[in-house]
Amino acid sequence: MDYVSALLPPAVMAVLFIGVIRVIVKTQGGANKTKEDAVVDAALARAQGPQPTAPRTEA
Repeated sequence: MDYVSALLPPAVMAVLFIGVIRVIVKTQGGANKTKEDAVVDAALARAQGPQPTAPRTEA
């Protein structure tokens, strides 16, 4: 029975790892991609803040 206790943790970790990879692959692209891109664009716009404008020179 020692071999069962030795093999159980790696087997569980392998199953969980495969599950995580499947979720990552399934969530790439499609409708989720558009939503994720919009969120990233909004975050970048907030991080950059308002862009400084060139000072006006009046003659």
